[in-house]
Amino acid sequence: MARRVGNPRLKAAAVAAGYPTNQALAEAIGVGTRQVGRWMTDTPPWPQPTVGQAIERILGQSLESLGFTPPGGTASTRARRTALAPAAETGLVAVPAQAATLQPASVADDYSAVTRAHRRLYWSLAPATLHPAALAHATLGCTLLPETAGHTKHLVAAALAETWLLAGRIEFFDMREADRAQQTLLRALQAAGEANDALLGAAVLAHTAFAPAWAGEHEAAVERMVAARTYARRGLASAELLAWLDAVEAECETRCGNTRTALHLIGHAEDILARGSEHTTPEWLDWFTAVRLRAFKGNTQLKAGHLPQARETLRGVLEDLDAAEEKQATVILGDLAAVEAAAGHPEEACGYAVRALDQLERTWYAMGMDRVREVRRALAPHQHERCVRELDDRLYGWSTTVSALAR
Repeated sequence: MARRVGNPRLKAAAVAAGYPTNQALAEAIGVGTRQVGRWMTDTPPWPQPTVGQAIERILGQSLESLGFTPPGGTASTRARRTALAPAAETGLVAVPAQAATLQPASVADDYSAVTRAHRRLYWSLAPATLHPAALAHATLGCTLLPETAGHTKHLVAAALAETWLLAGRIEFFDMREADRAQQTLLRALQAAGEANDALLGAAVLAHTAFAPAWAGEHEAAVERMVAARTYARRGLASAELLAWLDAVEAECETRCGNTRTALHLIGHAEDILARGSEHTTPEWLDWFTAVRLRAFKGNTQLKAGHLPQARETLRGVLEDLDAAEEKQATVILGDLAAVEAAAGHPEEACGYAVRALDQLERTWYAMGMDRVREVRRALAPHQHERCVRELDDRLYGWSTTVSALAR
């Protein structure tokens, strides 16, 4: 793995904030591009007070968290240990005054093993249970990072980046806390920079595109996808990762009403998967398969009004979906319900929606519940029919309502 160069924490924060170039960041702060270039080096000079305040305001982190060393010495041990940790949790880490002793190389394997376990647990464990465990593991990683060096440091940083990515995914997809997720994903991007892992960086950046897309902010979503694709090229991305980037951008375009563009992107992703590539798919890319791509396609066909095609695609996905993919099943059932609601078939729509609620009682997924609620709104013209009233009894039953509020 290549040695880390420059100031990855500042660079990651700038990209995440929408300043992909030194010139863009310089204009936002009000300094010259050459000055920003000096800040991006291994030993960035400490900014003047007013400039430093502007940097912190624009990027939302302290100067030490952004890789700067205070004048007159090195950053405090506490600052070095907690630079990637959330501000609300830094007080939880007990830090001795003396400099840390380097950890043995085995610490990377031990820390990464827990990261892999959390990755697998995401598909079955309740978000409310896994999320605090992931945050605690990230805090541990922030403590270990300054106590490692060389290849061991890269491995710990990569596992830390994946842990922050998992926490951000839970916050966005399971907890529906978009603002919090964006801050968590920024830490994931900074950790990926510490690891010099371009592919992890691409994955994190693509995830940051979801929030603006959900808000209809097309330009911001596209900018982040451009950055994600740039990182993917640097890291020699596999066919699966490139196809997933197409799928993410297709989702963004669909959310912004551009279904024609989205369907073109999905077609391109299908071609990429058919051709394959010589590059190895990262083991952390466990949220995407050819079946998942078809799920993206079915949703886009639904939003485009291609109901017969969407019905066929989504039924095929439901048949081929692995039994362990319970969260994804709720989304597919919700989309099938939406197809039938749009086609004027309320009984069929309610049938799929009830099946989704059955699954949600076993495995909660906020995205799945969102789909069911969207279907119920679409069924408003049929709200006096028996099947819709029965759906309401399930949707607003004690167990479902309490489960939704508890999460």
